[in-house]
Amino acid sequence: MIKNPVIPVWKPAGWTPLKSIREFQKKNPEYKDEKISYAGRLDPMAEGVLLLLVGDENKKRKEYEKLSKEYESGIVLGITTDSFDALGIINDVKPDNYPLKKEISNCLRNFIGKQKQLYPPYSSKTVSGKSLFWWAREDKLSEIKIPEKQIEIYSINILSTKSINGDTIYKEAVGKIRKIEGEFRQKEILKSWDKFMFENQKNKFLKIKLNISCSSGTYVRRLASDIGAHLNCGGFALSIIRSSVGKYSANATINIE
Repeated sequence: MIKNPVIPVWKPAGWTPLKSIREFQKKNPEYKDEKISYAGRLDPMAEGVLLLLVGDENKKRKEYEKLSKEYESGIVLGITTDSFDALGIINDVKPDNYPLKKEISNCLRNFIGKQKQLYPPYSSKTVSGKSLFWWAREDKLSEIKIPEKQIEIYSINILSTKSINGDTIYKEAVGKIRKIEGEFRQKEILKSWDKFMFENQKNKFLKIKLNISCSSGTYVRRLASDIGAHLNCGGFALSIIRSSVGKYSANATINIE
């Protein structure tokens, strides 16, 4: 039987890429003894197109990792977290702090083009032999310089803007957090979200849905945080959907859930 060397799958929110490989092999036992890796990591809270490389195709992984990406992201303004997405402890909350759509459009223009982007503190990038995740958890970020990388944002388009209640934000965030396996500070994070729910259940926030076309290596959750900071209200990525990787689009993926 001829096996596909490149398999685009749809990674669900809450899953790690490694779990995605395991679940794919469970559903497709003919691949259970094959060496499979993934090209282009997706954070646990993100979902979307993930490329699985089979056998000798693993040797070309760096080539696949360089492919451009497209995302849809739901960014909530008025809330910040230490991870820049829902899998983080909430730092600040500013309900009813709405910038105008014109202000948002003007802000987004500042992020188009080539630029340097700081890595998120809660990421696997290493500094002095330890991941940024370790430095952040040990409260030692002040001892290091957070590295940055060259990226390019090709386009950012506003798909929608809408007012959203705190309880709706809470339900979506917590629903994804509870799906995650492994140790990602879930107890601390859920406690933070429970506090948010108690204090902000009926408060209003602004959710903007963006379509983002960008180079490989772009952190959408970092972009969400930077947009919120630029608008002076804070923001985080409630949802991140990778809709394409190079020529591989969402409608070509295999469902592994």
